[in-house]
Amino acid sequence: MHIFVSGSLAYDRIMDFPGRFQDHILPEKIHILNVCFMVNGLIERFGGTAGNIAYNLALLGEKPVILATGGKDFRPYEDWLMQLGLPLNGIKPIPQEFTAGAYITTDKGDNQITGFNPGAMKYPSEYTFDSINPKETLAIIAPGNLEDMLAYSRAYKKAGAPYIFDPGQSIPAWEGPDLKEMADGALALIVNDYELEMFRKKTGLEEAAILELTGTLVTTKGEEGSVILTKKGEEAVPATRALQVADPTGAGDAYRAGLIKGLILGQPWPVAARMGAVLASFSVEQQGTQEHQLEVADFWERYAENFGPPPE
Repeated sequence: MHIFVSGSLAYDRIMDFPGRFQDHILPEKIHILNVCFMVNGLIERFGGTAGNIAYNLALLGEKPVILATGGKDFRPYEDWLMQLGLPLNGIKPIPQEFTAGAYITTDKGDNQITGFNPGAMKYPSEYTFDSINPKETLAIIAPGNLEDMLAYSRAYKKAGAPYIFDPGQSIPAWEGPDLKEMADGALALIVNDYELEMFRKKTGLEEAAILELTGTLVTTKGEEGSVILTKKGEEAVPATRALQVADPTGAGDAYRAGLIKGLILGQPWPVAARMGAVLASFSVEQQGTQEHQLEVADFWERYAENFGPPPE
């Protein structure tokens, strides 16, 4: 099975400020703000929607093709992907830009200031599909370069290849007609509950109308689990118990990877969603979106602990 994952590749550069931002900001001088926060250090981690989903699929033995861009500082990330055994042929180098990067500073009160440089993500990856066997292909379009998102949805539809549309944090950048076009003909639309509201406001569509575009609507709700909605009805899938919750940031991407793995195995949506929930539970146990590790046997053991015997 050929899996294509389009979206972003980014460095997450995380800094810890040992004080509180509010103690260094004078409210009466907010119109001429000029502050410097001395941080304790910097941690660099690999991230981005495409990178995170691909990483989680690799944990389950898959080798998806990442469709994204990398900048002049991409080599460490490239080495990481090679260690995972993932192909690099879908990643377009943009040598005049830095790889997309998020610069996140957190204070003692868990307040955050984030700067995001899209860098290479400003450029489309423009992957050329030589040929797609629809019966041997599954794709996901995750938030990334906007040109790519629209172009790949059209390419998959033209080839008759199934794809999951995951607009995520890109929704505010789109107009309603484009969102409807990308959802139209998708195997599924996947969003969290907040993104669903944004999608509905942008498109003017309620759930029933969304199901006229795509046969399945998957809504994730964090610790409350997820909901699978089709024309046949609605099924709620509970979240999986984690040993600890250290960082929920990458849970959504891990969920998507587990869901894709389930679909590849021919499982129905509710079972695939349970697989997504299991993989998400491993993700939240570590700081960072690509720091958790597991053996496939560990995955199925946790599945059994939460949902009963694994699917055949």
